[in-house]
Amino acid sequence: MLGIIRQKASAGSSPLLVLGQSLQRIRSVAWRGYATAVKEIQVREALNSALDEEMSADPKVFLMGEEVGEYQGAYKITKGLLDKYGPERVLDTPITEAGFTGIGVGAAYHGLKPVVEFMTFNFSMQAIDHIINSAAKSNYMSAGQLSVPIVFRGPNGAAAGVGAQHSQCYASWYASCPGLKVLSPYSSEDARGLLKAAIRDPDPVVFLENELLYGESFPVSAEALDSSFCLPIGKAKIEREGKDVTITAFSKMVGYALQAAEILSKEGISAEVINLRSIRPLDRQAINASVRKTNRLVTVEEGFPQHGVGAEICASVVEESFEYLDSPVERIAGADVPMPYAANLERMAVPQVDDIIRAAKRACYRSVPLAATA
Repeated sequence: MLGIIRQKASAGSSPLLVLGQSLQRIRSVAWRGYATAVKEIQVREALNSALDEEMSADPKVFLMGEEVGEYQGAYKITKGLLDKYGPERVLDTPITEAGFTGIGVGAAYHGLKPVVEFMTFNFSMQAIDHIINSAAKSNYMSAGQLSVPIVFRGPNGAAAGVGAQHSQCYASWYASCPGLKVLSPYSSEDARGLLKAAIRDPDPVVFLENELLYGESFPVSAEALDSSFCLPIGKAKIEREGKDVTITAFSKMVGYALQAAEILSKEGISAEVINLRSIRPLDRQAINASVRKTNRLVTVEEGFPQHGVGAEICASVVEESFEYLDSPVERIAGADVPMPYAANLERMAVPQVDDIIRAAKRACYRSVPLAATA
């Protein structure tokens, strides 16, 4: 920001006038706030109702995956849907991700709209060839003649005590692939609106949920409860407005960012929290608009730090808003190790609220930099 002011001031403009004009031009372009909340529902219920309504509205929509039918879903997301729609539209599959994912992609080629559930996205590695090479690339390779309207959904990232092979975040993995859309909801409103958007979309969508959020309840507006409700893909949401530092997060980390922002407010730091919602496409416009207002940025994610979502956000801000930054970008991510099994080590490997608070204070020059304590 100071760089922009210096440039214009050297051209003969008053620095205060330039600052005032710059701030007036900066306005948020992200999706904002809840409408008036009428009730609270769990994320699990929000996902279930979205599936139910889309299956009711479109007979081409069907579900498949391990235990989605008779067991009602490993996390009860598909509860009641087998009884309502029957075994032709709610298909229990063998434990063969490569097999049923390929079947789903083939069905999408023929105009159906499969919703494929992975019991955890760690198991999607068994089917990644179908997701990337069959689903993501077919529209491009067919010169637009072939659409692949399929949703891959399930829990992603760390849960609790499930070890390295069941705890990985795949947001940056799938977000690096052209042809895919990657969504990651936080609240019940996110879950309903984004899952509906994913099912209605003509392209393959990777829908990354969080196991620890399934039982969390959030306020939901009357608008969000309407069967026609749908959120735009590619638009972030400002969960909390602020003026001193921007904090970006997605999925469970949004809640941590909001907790950190509340604590920071008591210490005189006004943090703006952006719920990304969409990882690909990424709402670069909203992120940069916020950074141009606050002049500081902290990115938060559960995944590994190298080549992560935060790294991509940092690159975008450096490319588009570098001269607005008043401090280095702070990246908060999971530890660069496979997830430990022991509870105490697991906690150390996943970002915590205190990590976000310390990063925001560093960005605002309210604490001793890490380098000084090394």
